Amino acid sequence: MINKTYTGKVVSNKMDKTVVVAITRLFQHPVYKKTVKKVSKFKAHDAENACNVGDTVIITETKPMSKDKRWLVLEKVNNSARSNEK
Repeated sequence: MINKTYTGKVVSNKMDKTVVVAITRLFQHPVYKKTVKKVSKFKAHDAENACNVGDTVIITETKPMSKDKRWLVLEKVNNSARSNEK
């Protein structure tokens, strides 16, 4: 079985070992043919508490870890442009 993987942006890291990741996808409305942007938020396990708000991360599907947490942070994507701002 192949696990789903998504790339998204961390929008919250206030919980211990958990981050909220927003996945944005564009699709065409079936009736009106307009491009629509949909944002889905997933809670993902971050064992080292390494992710901060604004980081781009890759998450993958995993077994349920709590009531809402079914995703795991695989890695942080290097944001070289963001690191040059500081």
